Amino acid sequence: MSTLSMGLGYGAVTLAVMFSGMPIAFGLGAVAVGFMYFFMPATALDTVTQNVYEEMASITLLSIPLFILKGAAIGKSPAGRDLYAAMHAWMHKIPGGLGIANVFACALFAAMSGSSPATCSAIGSAGIPEMRLRGYSPGFAAGIIAAGGTLGILLPPSITMILYAVAAEQSLGRLFLAGIGPGVLLVALFSGYAVLRYRKEYAAAKTAFEAGGQASPMLDDHVFTLAEKVEMLPRVLPFVILLIGVMVALYGGYATPSETAGLGGLLALLLIALVYGIWRPAQLRPILASTIKESSMLMFIIGMSLLYSYVMSSLHISQSAAEGVVAMHLPKWLLLAVILSMVVVLGFFLPPVSIILMTASIILPPLKAAGFDLIWFGVVMTIVMEMGLIHPPVGLNIFVIKNIAPDIPLKDVILGVLPFVGLMFVAILLMCVLPGIATALPDLVMGAPK
Repeated sequence: MSTLSMGLGYGAVTLAVMFSGMPIAFGLGAVAVGFMYFFMPATALDTVTQNVYEEMASITLLSIPLFILKGAAIGKSPAGRDLYAAMHAWMHKIPGGLGIANVFACALFAAMSGSSPATCSAIGSAGIPEMRLRGYSPGFAAGIIAAGGTLGILLPPSITMILYAVAAEQSLGRLFLAGIGPGVLLVALFSGYAVLRYRKEYAAAKTAFEAGGQASPMLDDHVFTLAEKVEMLPRVLPFVILLIGVMVALYGGYATPSETAGLGGLLALLLIALVYGIWRPAQLRPILASTIKESSMLMFIIGMSLLYSYVMSSLHISQSAAEGVVAMHLPKWLLLAVILSMVVVLGFFLPPVSIILMTASIILPPLKAAGFDLIWFGVVMTIVMEMGLIHPPVGLNIFVIKNIAPDIPLKDVILGVLPFVGLMFVAILLMCVLPGIATALPDLVMGAPK
C-alpha cells in the first residue's frame, strides 16, 4: 500500500472513530494499535507500553496535574467568586464595567488555573446571574464568560502551551512569556467590545423606558462605597500575590515549571485553608477528586495521542504529508493560512490537546522551513484553538455555559460568542502584521533566540 493510501486510510478511520462517539483517548489508541497490528512488524505491539511510557516520561508534563491542582483549589472554593466580586466593585463606574470586570476576572482566574472550562465554570456561576440581574442580555452575558474563559489556554500557566512546548521542542518559559502580550491584547479587545455592546443595550433600555416601558435593572446601578471596595481586598489579594509569586519564580529562573506548579498547588491549598477554612478531608475531597479525574483523563489522552503520532511517523505518513505541503511551494503566508484553516476545521471536532499532539509532527517542519518562528506560531495556533472552544459544533465552553445557565437558549449563547470569535480573528491579523506582540517580551526577558 502506498504512503498516500495509508495516510488517507489513517485519517478516514480516525474520523470514523471520532464520529462514533468513542472517548478520544480510547479512539486514538484503538486506531494506533490497529494500524500497528496490520501494517507494522508484529514485534511493534510489544513496544506499545514502552513507547507510551517513554513519551510521557517528561518532567515538563509533570507540571500538568500540579497546575490542575492549583486551579481546582481555587475553582472549587469561593476564591473565584470573590475575585469576580472585587473586580466588579472596583470597575462598576466604567460603562459596561460589570462586563469588563468579568473579562478581567476570567483573565486572572485563567492565569491561576490554566484551564478554560474551569474558568468558565468558576467565574460564570457568579458572573452570569449578576450580569443578568443588572439588565445584560442573556447572550451578551454568556458570550463574555465563554470568550473570557478561552484565555485559560493562552495565559500562563497554560496546559495547552505546555503540550505545544513538548511537541515542538521549544522553551516553555519563552512560550509562556510570548502568550502574555496577545493575552493582554485579547483582554483589551474583549473589554472594548463589552463597552460598545453595553452602551447599545443601555441606550435601548433607556429608550424603551422613556417610551413607557418597564425600567431595566441596567438603569439603576448600585454605587459601591470605598469601604465596600476595601472590605473585599483581604480575600482577593492573597490569590493575586500567589499568581505574581508563581510568575516571578518561573520567569526569574528561581524554579522550573514543574517546581513552580508544585509550589503553586501547595500554596493554593494553604491559602484556601487560611482564608476560607477549607482544610478538613471532607472539604478537600471535591478538590482532590476533581484534580485526579481531570489529570487522569488528560494524561491518558496525551499518552494515546503520542502513540498515535508515533505510529503516524513510523508509517511515514507525517513525513510524507510535510513533504507534500513543502512540495506545493506555497507562498509563506498562504502556507500559514492553509495550516491554520486545517486547525480551525479540526477545532470543530477535537479539543486543543489532541490537535497539538496529532498535528505537530506534520505542520511544524514546513512552517520552520518557511522561516516562521515556532514560538510565535505556537501563540497564533493557541488563539485559533481558542476560537474552537467557542464555535459550534463542539465549542466546549459553549456547553459549559449551557450547563451553568440552562435557561439561556443555546442559540443565544452561540450568537453571543460569535463577535468574540471575530475579535480573535482580528488579534491573529494584528499578530501577523506585528509579530512583536508575541515575541518582544520573551526576547526582552530571555534574550533573542540564537
